[in-house]
Amino acid sequence: MKADLKKEIATYTARRGEFSVVTVPALQFLMVDGHGDPNTSTAYQDALSSLYPVAYTLKFLSKGELGRDYTVMPLEGLWWSTDMAAFTTHRDKSRWSWTMMIMVPEWITGEHLGAAVETVRRKEGAPALDAVRLETFDEGLCVQTLHVGSYDDEAPVLEEMHHRFIPSHGLRMTGKHHEIYLSDARRTAADRLRTILRQPVARTDA
Repeated sequence: MKADLKKEIATYTARRGEFSVVTVPALQFLMVDGHGDPNTSTAYQDALSSLYPVAYTLKFLSKGELGRDYTVMPLEGLWWSTDMAAFTTHRDKSRWSWTMMIMVPEWITGEHLGAAVETVRRKEGAPALDAVRLETFDEGLCVQTLHVGSYDDEAPVLEEMHHRFIPSHGLRMTGKHHEIYLSDARRTAADRLRTILRQPVARTDA
């Protein structure tokens, strides 16, 4: 039986045009850090060219050696800048820092990652392979919504989330902007891309 964690974990679902306050459980991810415009940065392309082969190698290792099959999860990204306006009003992508990541099941261990990395290394073509790490990420309380459309059209949604919904609900922003890419940008028209936009928060009275 193949596990589809995207369907099993409630916070991988969001509604378009609706902001929801959710509590995200601690989850385990493959991660690679970097900086720069994702459209032009070599580091960004290297990160994706390394994350995906490791993620799929782990899936087949889990199925073959552990007898536990699962669907590879969607790409996700944590994004930040010293000036958060770089995400909203200015959209200056050259100033963005990021962590690209893919969630893996809790039964995947560091030993499994090491074996997968060595398998991928023998095949070559994964330039950021040594930067891939396995880390638990405990995001906790968050606000999220589903954005349908181009990534460049996210700014008004983020403005609404950051400056209206969050403060009006007694919340404040605490962590890095988080995006979950439910659509494959290589195969989906820009106006049909489905992306969960998530912002970690804390209660102002806490």
